[in-house]
Amino acid sequence: MSLDFLELSIRELSRNFGRRRALSRVSLDCRAGETVGLLGPNGAGKSTLLAIVSTLATPSSGDVRYGGKTAGEIGAALRGRIGVLSHDLHLYSELTAKENLIFFGRLYGVANPEAVAATALERARLGDRGGDLVSGFSRGMRQRLALERALLHAPRLLLLDEPFTGLDDASTRALVERLRELRTAGCITLVATHDLDVAEVVLDRAVILQDGKLVASEPDVRGLRTRYQARLRTGAAS
Repeated sequence: MSLDFLELSIRELSRNFGRRRALSRVSLDCRAGETVGLLGPNGAGKSTLLAIVSTLATPSSGDVRYGGKTAGEIGAALRGRIGVLSHDLHLYSELTAKENLIFFGRLYGVANPEAVAATALERARLGDRGGDLVSGFSRGMRQRLALERALLHAPRLLLLDEPFTGLDDASTRALVERLRELRTAGCITLVATHDLDVAEVVLDRAVILQDGKLVASEPDVRGLRTRYQARLRTGAAS
């Protein structure tokens, strides 16, 4: 694939919804092979930030650069290098797991979508369930399938919004291992999460958002829960 980038640069990013400011001058740099956490309470701006980085929303000011270029400069091809897993898993319940993956593979324009779907099912630990309707899947199974759906086209940038919500221990461990594989493969991964125990295991570093502002950057995720709670108290008092 000709289009590629090794850095993501977010500069002075703000987003207003009427009189409410969802993001206020947020700046952040990420590199290939790095898993960065977006932490913060509900309404902190995490989902808005991911929506802008994914090109599904536009900022009110500031910009996002992918390898030094904005989305406008790159054009539609940029979305072929981005994978997104949001609260809506974007799976069709009336289709089988394999049919879902083949459908999205064709949308992404991947070569040989049937073979890519079969590999994705194995990675999702659903190799024996490819012919089953997604409507009969547990939350964990759907989550694993949706992650592989977001990775069918081998994106450079992966955006995950609360990917651990509703997962049992086995599914959480599987997702953590998959994220480690993606780090090794050079993926830039942004993860919005409330699960601080998992965050300490999977993240390289984290930033904390509160009321739309980036209030702290944590280069060391060990003992993150205690520092996170302290940062929020400090931010609320300032």
